[in-house]
Amino acid sequence: MRSSPHTTSLFLSLLAMVTIGLAFGLVMAIVSNYFVLGVEWLSSLRESSNFLRFHIFGLSLSLMPLLCLTVAAFVIMIIRNVLNIQRWHGPADSIYAAHRTDNELDLKHGFGSTIAAFVSAGGGASVGQYGPLVHFGATMGSLFRQITKSNVTTDIFIGCGVAGAIAAGFNAPIAGVVFAHEAILRHFSLRAIAPIAISSISAAWLSKWIFNSDPLFPVLQQTPNLIELLPAAMISGVAFGLVAVIFMETLRRSAAFAKDSGLSPNSLVLIAGLITGLVGAFVPEILGLGSSATSALIQGFFKDGYLVALLFLKILLTSICIGFGMFGGVFSPAIFVGAATGAILSRILEISGLVFLGPGLVICGMAAVASAVIGAPIAGVLIILEMTMSYEYALAAMLSVVVSIMLSNLIFGHSFFDRQLNDRGIDISLGRGHIEMMETPILNLASDEYVGVGASTKIEDAVKKLVASGMTEGYVLEENERVYLGKISLNELIGKDNQASVHDHMMVDPITIKDDASLQQSIEVASNFVGESIPVINRQKGMLVGVITEADLFKEYLSLQNKVVDLEKG
Repeated sequence: MRSSPHTTSLFLSLLAMVTIGLAFGLVMAIVSNYFVLGVEWLSSLRESSNFLRFHIFGLSLSLMPLLCLTVAAFVIMIIRNVLNIQRWHGPADSIYAAHRTDNELDLKHGFGSTIAAFVSAGGGASVGQYGPLVHFGATMGSLFRQITKSNVTTDIFIGCGVAGAIAAGFNAPIAGVVFAHEAILRHFSLRAIAPIAISSISAAWLSKWIFNSDPLFPVLQQTPNLIELLPAAMISGVAFGLVAVIFMETLRRSAAFAKDSGLSPNSLVLIAGLITGLVGAFVPEILGLGSSATSALIQGFFKDGYLVALLFLKILLTSICIGFGMFGGVFSPAIFVGAATGAILSRILEISGLVFLGPGLVICGMAAVASAVIGAPIAGVLIILEMTMSYEYALAAMLSVVVSIMLSNLIFGHSFFDRQLNDRGIDISLGRGHIEMMETPILNLASDEYVGVGASTKIEDAVKKLVASGMTEGYVLEENERVYLGKISLNELIGKDNQASVHDHMMVDPITIKDDASLQQSIEVASNFVGESIPVINRQKGMLVGVITEADLFKEYLSLQNKVVDLEKG
């Protein structure tokens, strides 16, 4: 019995989905684990070295962080100059790419940014690894799509890479699937869920099998008392939300200060390395990925005053590093900041004699601050659930996350990444359709099928030309040029002196569209238009480059909307 074409097509489609998922799971498991292992190896060399170590006032200090970060700064300069990178690319660019129908990422910027992030973190910069790895996964997705020319849409490839990065990094495959949909793609589709789930599960499984990876922050204490923890988690959500806003706003202000300082990118990255290296000599916990320090915060190892110093310095130095050009992620620093905030609140409650919560508020703070920063509350809670394997901790974290993210949304916005895009004039919240219309240039639709006449053309001749072409509107241009002078209407010319020139009977201030306008802007202009066609003008040169009709605009609009619907329903 022969299989039907439909059955064959379905089988090939399923095979493609499985292959894509497994391929990305393998790639992201290897890249994510070697990225972290490489950074940890470099960090161990820096921390164990006695070179440049000295003693003062009974303290053992080392200038190795300063040396390593200075070297890292120079390496980053070389990467930037060799690859001619003007701006590092991260998760915000992945989100933007996933919301465009072409959604192809710049490979040079993507891979270059990942290398720069490795150098920064390995040198000791106060940055994270997950943002660069997420964007690396998205970039790999774009590359695989271009190489294979698959019928599978690029956003699915991007989602597979992102899910694999999160799953391998946290050993949290469910959170990886949800993060890809919630934070990057911003929609769930039947076509996307299978390969993304396979990528996430295989990345976590291969990480465990090949690298023997364990949960990043295991919690060994006993199950918390929910009667005491839940009220504290809810109230603390306000503090977590405010700290998340302060952290995100400090990141933005640092980048804005660097941009307005007038200093070169090379000078800025060197300054960031010097400042972080000097501070790191006294407070080494703020250096690098911060995983060990976060684990120590969960275990309650730090004293009260030192906790406050860690919180303040982590926010400050992460902002300086990222804002001044030592590229890296914000997710790991956000986890550290949340953990420090939770530890401080927990210590306050303990000193006050109210309640002892153990690591409860620390874990809530990790989830709440990180979720507010990345704009993925469900993924944040699931990461806690998969890391702790504790329903109680996940439930408490959910309360903190809900309160925190409501507050940060109200004050700051959906996420740090969305705000980065807003600062570039891109509003993701308006949806794929709006973004696509803003990126569709009107020149793609402009037609050269119009009637053009000279300024001295007689009305009689202009009428004949319009009637012969079957058009009711024409355009007055300079003789032998396309310089736009005005517009004429057949209805207005009929009954006028046939020997008069059309120049004397042009429309007064007709509606025009700039040649660099988008489809969205053109539709807004056309909403007040009545007539046959609208001239598209190069206003710098005053030239007519074509005309557009309302029918053309709305036909293109409907076509784009159908693409978006097909994508989000698939």
